[in-house]
Amino acid sequence: MADTHAVIEQLKERLKAYTPSVTAEEVGTVIVVGDGIAQVSGLSQVGAMEMVDIATTGGKVAGVALNLEQSKCGVVVLDDAHGIKVGDTVRASGRLLSVPVGAGVLGRVVDALGRPVDGRGPFKAEKFYPVEKIAPGVITRKSVDTPLQTGVIAIDAIIPIGRGQRELIIGDRQTGKTAIAIDAIINQAGQGVQCIYVAIGQKESKVAKLVEKLREAGAMEYTVVVSAPAAAPAALQYLAPYAGCAIGEYFMEQGKDALVVYDDLSKHAVAYREISLLLKRPPGREAFPGDVFYLHSRLLERAARLNNDHGGGSLTALPIIETQAGDISAYIPTNVISITDGQIYLESDLFYQGIRPALNVGLSVSRVGSAAQIKAMKKVAGKLRLDLAQFRELAAFAQFGSDLDAATRQSIERGARITEILKQPQYAPLPVAQQVAVLYAVINGHLDGVALERIGEWKTQFLVQLGTRHRALGEQLRQQRELAPALEEQMVAAIKEFTAAFTK
Repeated sequence: MADTHAVIEQLKERLKAYTPSVTAEEVGTVIVVGDGIAQVSGLSQVGAMEMVDIATTGGKVAGVALNLEQSKCGVVVLDDAHGIKVGDTVRASGRLLSVPVGAGVLGRVVDALGRPVDGRGPFKAEKFYPVEKIAPGVITRKSVDTPLQTGVIAIDAIIPIGRGQRELIIGDRQTGKTAIAIDAIINQAGQGVQCIYVAIGQKESKVAKLVEKLREAGAMEYTVVVSAPAAAPAALQYLAPYAGCAIGEYFMEQGKDALVVYDDLSKHAVAYREISLLLKRPPGREAFPGDVFYLHSRLLERAARLNNDHGGGSLTALPIIETQAGDISAYIPTNVISITDGQIYLESDLFYQGIRPALNVGLSVSRVGSAAQIKAMKKVAGKLRLDLAQFRELAAFAQFGSDLDAATRQSIERGARITEILKQPQYAPLPVAQQVAVLYAVINGHLDGVALERIGEWKTQFLVQLGTRHRALGEQLRQQRELAPALEEQMVAAIKEFTAAFTK
């Protein structure tokens, strides 16, 4: 009896201490479901890009509200939609779609929602960043003036990329677009640049090979791979580049430099078209929705170089676009060309001729130009573009006649040697000091006496010499970053000495 009395007293005490509270929760109902899209009624206060939870018999399924209409909203399902049925309860979460960011994500492979897919368990997230964010304003930005070396001679010399720039890589399939982007990532070792590679609609086997290649090169230490493979729902392929951008923005806002590669935005536009058509948005040209330009502009505008008052960080974007039969005037290519600060155009004909990277000098451009080059590179590469353009024109002209004057013949010979020097194998980026040395040699005529078929051999052996016998010269080039007269004399002497021994 005493025990019962004690229990009653305890209950009374608890009832006195209890304070009733009311929590408002917005709940809706699935009215139509199919093809990864759920139409939901009852969520009158839900916001655009807000996460929702769909309660199914198998557990919760995540979705995101994209279409907001008067009596219903269109929810894109982010997980397996097969368990969803009409009548299921949908709860608004009150939070925007966000991804985990921080140093812990480096070295990992994640999906478009930031969930690890590399089998190595969870990672520590420092924050959550919304995937959609307004780009930095004009006042917070700074002019692009610091080079981002890709390690590819043809690009660093002719189409330089600066930190905070948006440079498009465009060309047909199998012309080496991804190879350039991966080389750029590998070349950031020791440069303090955090890298994000976003694979959109790629084969999982290809992504696995790229991750392995990055790991072999030691690049995964400072790289995160965001993978939305071809087998993933269109919603995840659509969200992947925004997730990658959010991860890069975290590093930018920490005052660091970041590089993000979107591979590729053609597949991204196709995924968005699929979602838009399923949401019954009106189609426009080529069945793309009317806001397909805004789709990419709001993504690429987030790449920026912040001024010192805002940390001085940068986010550089290398979007990739695949063309059909070299048609750069198609809908999506022209859209992205108009948004970016230049393009690297890779041509199939050059690729099949063995000129790799297959860079079309005439159609490629960097709107930042020599502002994103060190002084030494600016000096040696100043007339390189003109020499190459003249060579291509004269070489085409020379096919029709054999009577060439000495100046024309010399220009063709020089251009052929420059073309050979610019050839570079995949996954072998070169430091800028080595690039300056070999370009100086060919532009100033030091290789005119070397047989054309031996130029590649000369380059390989000379770079070995530069790293061994002339190590001090290479170090000076790397540290000074400009060609002072005394350093130039040393370089000329080293080139002449090596070339004399090479041609014996």
